[in-house]
Amino acid sequence: MISIIALAVIVALLFAASAVWTDVLWYRQVGFLNVLTTQWFAGGLMGLIGFVLLAGPLWVSVWFAFRSRPTYVRVNATLDQYQQVLEPLRKGITWGIPILFGLFGALYFASRWTTAALWINGGTTGETDPQFGLDTGFYLFQLPFYQQLVGYLLFSVLLSGIVFVAISYLYGSIRIENRRLRVAKGTRVQLAVTIAVYVALHAVRLWLERYQQLTDPQGLFTGAGYSGVNAQIPGRTILVAVAVLVALGFVFAAVTGRWRIPVVGAAVLVATSLLIGVAYPWGVQTFVVKPSERSLEAEYLQRNINATREAYGIDKVNVQPYNAVTDAKAGALRSDVDTTASIRLLDPDLVSDTFRQLQQYKQYYQFGSKLDVDRYKIDGQSVDTVLSVRELSQQPSDSWYNNSIVYTHGYGVVAAYGNQVTSDGKPIFFEGGIPTSGDLGSFEPRIYFGEKSPAYSIVGAPEGESPRELDYPSGSSANPDEGEQNESNQTYTTFSGDGGPKLDNALTRLLYSMKFGSIEILTSNAVSNSSQILYDRSPIDRVQKVAPYLTLDQDPYPAVVDGRVQWVVDGYTTSDQYPYSQQQSYRQAINDGASSAARPATDTINYMRNSIKATVDAYDGSVTLYAWDQEDPVLQAWQKVFPNTVKSADEMSSALLSHVRYPTDMFKAQRNVLGTYHVTDAGSFYSREDAWQVPADPQSGSDTSTKQPPYYLSMRLPGQTDTAFSLYSTFIPIQQSSGGSRNVLRGYLAANGDGEGADGKRSEDYGKLTLLRLPGETNVPGPGQVQNLFDSDNTVSTQLNLLRQGQTTVSSGNLLTLPVGGGLLYVQPVYVRSTGETSYPLLRKILVSFGDKVAFEDTLDKALDDIFGGDSGAIVGQNGPGQAGPSSDGQSAAPTDNGQSTDGGTSSSSNPAVAQALKDAKTALDAREQARVSGDWAAFGTADKQLQDALQRAISAQQ
Repeated sequence: MISIIALAVIVALLFAASAVWTDVLWYRQVGFLNVLTTQWFAGGLMGLIGFVLLAGPLWVSVWFAFRSRPTYVRVNATLDQYQQVLEPLRKGITWGIPILFGLFGALYFASRWTTAALWINGGTTGETDPQFGLDTGFYLFQLPFYQQLVGYLLFSVLLSGIVFVAISYLYGSIRIENRRLRVAKGTRVQLAVTIAVYVALHAVRLWLERYQQLTDPQGLFTGAGYSGVNAQIPGRTILVAVAVLVALGFVFAAVTGRWRIPVVGAAVLVATSLLIGVAYPWGVQTFVVKPSERSLEAEYLQRNINATREAYGIDKVNVQPYNAVTDAKAGALRSDVDTTASIRLLDPDLVSDTFRQLQQYKQYYQFGSKLDVDRYKIDGQSVDTVLSVRELSQQPSDSWYNNSIVYTHGYGVVAAYGNQVTSDGKPIFFEGGIPTSGDLGSFEPRIYFGEKSPAYSIVGAPEGESPRELDYPSGSSANPDEGEQNESNQTYTTFSGDGGPKLDNALTRLLYSMKFGSIEILTSNAVSNSSQILYDRSPIDRVQKVAPYLTLDQDPYPAVVDGRVQWVVDGYTTSDQYPYSQQQSYRQAINDGASSAARPATDTINYMRNSIKATVDAYDGSVTLYAWDQEDPVLQAWQKVFPNTVKSADEMSSALLSHVRYPTDMFKAQRNVLGTYHVTDAGSFYSREDAWQVPADPQSGSDTSTKQPPYYLSMRLPGQTDTAFSLYSTFIPIQQSSGGSRNVLRGYLAANGDGEGADGKRSEDYGKLTLLRLPGETNVPGPGQVQNLFDSDNTVSTQLNLLRQGQTTVSSGNLLTLPVGGGLLYVQPVYVRSTGETSYPLLRKILVSFGDKVAFEDTLDKALDDIFGGDSGAIVGQNGPGQAGPSSDGQSAAPTDNGQSTDGGTSSSSNPAVAQALKDAKTALDAREQARVSGDWAAFGTADKQLQDALQRAISAQQ
């Protein structure tokens, strides 16, 4: 039995050692070993302090309880039995109980090391609270630590007192004789001192609660209101004085043995707490504040408004009146050609399957279900793009060698114009293919680190050894319909970077075998001294490990920067302790129609800054942190905790700055607050007469609880001279308690996301928030009303029903809102998809609305002209169905050396079946257009079915 236990202990220690040492190897390799050691040291030191603060008082209580026990007192038979059991264990109990509870306390206190770190390293902010005049740094850095420490000490003293009383009772130091409580003199002294310390600590807690009034929700808002300032805070001050007197009374009892005064004092403290701490504030709130709430709370509500706007960074929002018109006049868009030319028709949430069918090539590649939006300079012009990296998709396999040694990485970037499609509704790719080619120039295309990377891969090989990591398909095998792959039709490579710990000795291999539960890491001949093991490969995971204090944006995105694919990750510093700032649920704020399934650890916040821009190299996994908001006091504190881990934003290259975006989750948190806090007057704020909310996502159907996500667009806002890559959202009036909400537009919020200025350095305009405020008497339809207009329009519904006939489904893309033409223009792409495993969405129609007018056409240009009197004056980027345009492989996507076009299909000129199918499709398309013009919907349906059949034959022939 002993040998089994010993073996189990050894195995447990080995697994613990593998976790510890592999962490050391990982952090050392990535260059952030001091982050790990600092966490260990801080956690260990806090654990030691926690152990001493809990085990120390407990040991004193147990030791004194045993020492002061009367040896001559006989209590009763039952307690005598307990004494007989405890007496042989007395020494073990004296040490065992404190150590046991101390270990639990150590674990708890160690997990709170971040609070202590901020207390030590936090500074001032230069802003003071309006009640006590203290710097807000006191609330962000010092108050949380004081509250944690006092709360822990209170628990320690209370537990020590309970244990002391229990042992004293068992040994007769505390007993009941003739219905009277008898306490031995030494026990009485110890008990009085323990109670005095507890009450004194309670007084300190009451004193800290005065400040906590400014950070706790108080009914209408966060922070102390009228009753808080005039009842709660003064009441706490009085209770502090009473508690101090009671503590002194127990000290007096310890010295004199007279308990009447402290006992009466304790009763007075309890009664006073109920009267002054509970009843009086309730009475003030109920009988004084409620009848005159608007006037009495105005001063404190104004404090809340000012603090909230400052804490969320919305105090400098540029509010512009926007008297939006609803009449569509000819030529109205002529002055907005920069915006209309960038209208994004590709919906990144819908076209993933299109990318997959046209650019995936092999089953061991994949694209994310949601693609990313960025912008690139093509021929000197900034172009909005929809893009994704081609990541590895490991198929279920019993072969450890294939999963860990052969299939190690994805390959290439696929990027398409956001505002253009081909004549048959496909994306126009300006970068893609295998090997990758296009307008992004030469860059390292291999994706070893990504959102879909395997748990681990083993890469690298001795010099001169043949490559064994599958790089990409080549030759005829690049066609996914060619059948089984073979060695001659694959290109292999060897990882040459520094991306993971080296497996250069047997011990390291053993530890990683234990970590991943794979004996092959230890025994396989494929693992050599030159091998590296890559793991923790998700960009979010890597940044979170090297910067554990950050709340990370849930939408990292790839960018081709200086010849490398870099994942860009936005990091936030947050707090829920900013005085008077309104608290909100971060998880609820960022939850909308485009949210990921991941749940961030952070929830309640009332302060937020986009303090860090991080990059993760997709080839070698290297992580770089840039201090984007160098004035953020929370970041400054963490830079002291983890010195030399964050670079200045001035070190960011112009190429990287050109791909910086305004972060999505930050924007969501800000818009959630701004819906109410755009009102800066306390009286108007109280009445909520102009409160807004984010509209429901039209794509979510009947689910009105799902908010519409913000969208990235390049646009020139009214009154501005330059086009900027912006993130925008809209507002409608808030839903009233009686139910229902007028779905009319009230506000349009846009954030400038252009990080690069004209001089190649950081742009001063980045992050500027502009709020277009529509007059209350204007009835500009909101997204919900516009979607209803689309759905209820007879012409639109008839044509959509025709498109849905047969084996096709129709999907509505993102409903975009643009402030152009003096009003608000809505644009929604409509995708059609046939059934079958190889089908994918194709852009077939465009819905447009301005005011109460609706257009439903094959192209954006036609739809805009229909709305604006035959000539909108707009310039658009689309080549739609029925128009001449580039092929789906894009202008720069030339065929590869095997004759394959970069959209995944072979050239139609070399495939007679494809050529015939496309010819049939053109004939059917012409027939369908003629039927539409003549209004012959039966013929339209027949031609449409012929068109779908022809397109399906073309797709099948290409594969």
